[in-house]
Amino acid sequence: MAKKGNNNNRRNLEKLSHKYRLVIMNDDTYEEVTSFKLSRMSVYIAFSTLFVLLVAITVATVVFTPLRYYIPGYGDLKQRKEFIHLKMRADSLETAINARDQYLNNIKQVINGEFTGKLDTTMLKVPAVDNSTY
Repeated sequence: MAKKGNNNNRRNLEKLSHKYRLVIMNDDTYEEVTSFKLSRMSVYIAFSTLFVLLVAITVATVVFTPLRYYIPGYGDLKQRKEFIHLKMRADSLETAINARDQYLNNIKQVINGEFTGKLDTTMLKVPAVDNSTY
């Protein structure tokens, strides 16, 4: 069993190194325009190199040009601080609007006589006013 696996590996490695000829010919005159001596390994290396170069060019284009600002979550520190400030401001405005709406609803209920909330029945301690004239 081990010999079959070893032979298969050796046979695959030999297939990678077999030489092939790629000939490009003119179809009208059958004149040979160019020819290449290739192996499966050289084609694999060429395609791998081309793939790595395309990925490198794409990454470099995104990183070193303004295209990076179109990537979600990517931005400079100044913009991030401004977004946080605007979010905090919007939250505080929302809280203020909700408080104002609740206040207006309470006033409307009191005016209409529909107020069902808890009444404040505590006595206020108002200081006596001194009306004496000196």
